[in-house]
Amino acid sequence: MARVSQEHLDARRRQILDGAALCFARNGFHATSMQDVLKEVDLSAGAVYRYFSGKEELIAAIVTEVLQEVGDAFRTAGEQNPLPPLDVIVGEVMGRMLGLRPGLTHEGAAIFPRLIVQVWAETLRDAELSKVLAEGYAKVHEPWVRLVERYQEAGLMRADVPAESVARTMIAAAQGFIAQMALFGGASVDVFQEGLRGLMSLGGPARRDPGGSQAG
Repeated sequence: MARVSQEHLDARRRQILDGAALCFARNGFHATSMQDVLKEVDLSAGAVYRYFSGKEELIAAIVTEVLQEVGDAFRTAGEQNPLPPLDVIVGEVMGRMLGLRPGLTHEGAAIFPRLIVQVWAETLRDAELSKVLAEGYAKVHEPWVRLVERYQEAGLMRADVPAESVARTMIAAAQGFIAQMALFGGASVDVFQEGLRGLMSLGGPARRDPGGSQAG
């Protein structure tokens, strides 16, 4: 029997994940059966179950992958020298997330906003998925905090506010925009960038007096 290459195995796994993501985005987790996934990817049950034991494992794999991509994107963006404006970095990461799988669309729009909102809802009833999401959030949260700290160290952001608080609020803003895209559509990443730019203009970096204390 000929050996199957790792490249082939990876491509098949990718095919299954992408097909499942499309089904979940269109119909939701509960209305999607494994038969729907099999039909979408045009594979036998044996071929799919070789990789995933069922819907729950597929959902967890998709969530883990998306969060990993977002965390990696922020780490990469945060390593730039010199640092670009914060709205530019956030826009780059959001654009990267929406463009992860160019072929995965629903009614002409990227599926990830719809998929992410459904994941949030599902975590309220699924303890295992909630754990996966919490672990993924921790991996995303750390590079956000470090990015804020770099802006503060460079004097580009006021330093008298804890980086943890700024990072959490920025994550909340990104999550809110994702929810708007899923629920109402229409807005592009450019709109989010413009909004951030406007909010950041409300205040400047903290000023330090000669004695080392900070003034807002």
